[in-house]
Amino acid sequence: MLRLIALTTTALVAFAANSVLARLALAGGAIDDLGYTGWRLASGALVLVLLAHLAGRRNGRPAVAGSWRQAAALFGYALAFSIAYLWLGAAVGAIVLFGAVQFGMMGHAIAAGDRPGILEWAGLAAAFSGLVWLVAPGVAAPSPAGVLLMVAAGLSWAVYSVLGRGSTQPLADTAGNFLRCLPVALLLLAWGWRVHPPEPAGLAYAIASGALASGLGYAVWYAVMPALPRVTAASIQLTVPAIAAAGAVIFIGETLTARMVLASAGMIVGIAVVILAGERRRRGD
Repeated sequence: MLRLIALTTTALVAFAANSVLARLALAGGAIDDLGYTGWRLASGALVLVLLAHLAGRRNGRPAVAGSWRQAAALFGYALAFSIAYLWLGAAVGAIVLFGAVQFGMMGHAIAAGDRPGILEWAGLAAAFSGLVWLVAPGVAAPSPAGVLLMVAAGLSWAVYSVLGRGSTQPLADTAGNFLRCLPVALLLLAWGWRVHPPEPAGLAYAIASGALASGLGYAVWYAVMPALPRVTAASIQLTVPAIAAAGAVIFIGETLTARMVLASAGMIVGIAVVILAGERRRRGD
């Protein structure tokens, strides 16, 4: 049990670290957004293919799988994510990304015929209200361009998740999808090196995001997922924006405003209600 808790915590911290690393790299111009995307995808592909190859040798499955549609969604997420962090703080970016992913997946479920109950609609309304309040115009409002790009990143990740739902080999799929992005990633990092040669710190942040926060983070998450009930796996991901916000305060010195805290709390509580009420409805309780 302690091992499961430790591995789960490691994966969640890794996911949150992506926001902190991106902001550290991009806010000060240590690397450009295109170069950051390229290095992140390339280093992630290297680590994931290696891990998938080792796992494939043990269980006799293909080392890489995935699809071009998933790879396109992955690339869209990674590129929009990087550009958005030119304007957004790590905490706000993580919160908007998280909300967009959840809204995207809920929208797909409703379009596919799922019929939420009253509690789920109330939770969805609360979460959406929190997001609207967070990004509404005002002194404390984040950049509209950054918000729109992060919403695009979140919706791209929602598409990626929906396309991969039900996979029996998530590590091989993820490795294959990163590998499919590699040619474009190499072009991006080459272009970035030409127009804005990265500083050592920016390069280190990008590689850490791809190899550690993404590559190892996904591998650890896929290793613990079979041991977690579905509702538990969905619920604990609610902690990722909070972890990212804490990391932003500690490592970047960002200030959390009352508006940000309250709006984020509304989003997280609303989505928690949707997850728990939806699971209860599906069980027929």
